[in-house]
Amino acid sequence: MRVLITGAGGQLGRALCAAAPPGAQVRALGRAELDVADADAVRSVFAAFAPELVINAAAYTRVDEAEGAPEDAARANTLGPAVLAAACRDAAWLVHVSTDFVFDGRQGSPYGAQAQPNPLSVYGRTKLAGESAVLRELPGGAAVVRASWLYSAAGGFAARMLALMRTRPELRVVSDQVGAPTHAAGLAGTLWALGMRRAPGLWHWCDSGVASWYDFAVAVAEEAQRLRILAAVPPLVPIGSADYPARAARPSYSVLDKRATEAALGTTAPHWRTALRATLAPLAGGGAQP
Repeated sequence: MRVLITGAGGQLGRALCAAAPPGAQVRALGRAELDVADADAVRSVFAAFAPELVINAAAYTRVDEAEGAPEDAARANTLGPAVLAAACRDAAWLVHVSTDFVFDGRQGSPYGAQAQPNPLSVYGRTKLAGESAVLRELPGGAAVVRASWLYSAAGGFAARMLALMRTRPELRVVSDQVGAPTHAAGLAGTLWALGMRRAPGLWHWCDSGVASWYDFAVAVAEEAQRLRILAAVPPLVPIGSADYPARAARPSYSVLDKRATEAALGTTAPHWRTALRATLAPLAGGGAQP
């Protein structure tokens, strides 16, 4: 099967390449190689490669910066998916990645795929518009997968915390926003599985369990010391969202209900602490993996 992976330079794109099943002929293109919002460039890639499956990991993910750059966010998160979906019509199956930030957090219980979205930020609104474009353009011909709090050994919150723990005397971490960390390798496997099964519609995926950002940071610190990645860690201080002003509003609760995805794939997501331990373990030897 010929598979096109877009956004291949990011943490998820790298994990997707690493998780490619035997027999897949993969063409992995990063932002410098393919702007998914450029219709002519996309048509050229499709004409040359003729993909049968497209996994779109390209996105504008800088949540706070998006508030000051809505056009850039919309180009990557809304126009890009729409262009890819149009190119896939009658040619390829599309798997598109979205986010828990399409919800406002007021529900207070895990969000099912059919829950009513209400994004609080430019990032969330542009991602929701991208979802809608894909499902409108490819009814029955695409899977849209929402994921939450994505991280890897080389990117996302865990990597940022490790870097800050090496340089800061103290870290203040928000404790009143709750979600589910999701390791990139696990999400990559899920995206491949849904794509290979041609499973249409909206799906949710995250690791099992819940955490606040503070809980997540404490776990990173504990695992880093246990694995001797860090000799010592600075004090971690829990704070409220009001004490950590950010340009973009974030949902206070964004846990995703992934039971339908687990049932469809016949699998169970690992607990986020287990996945975190496995993700950080390669760093103990001085290396890193997606």
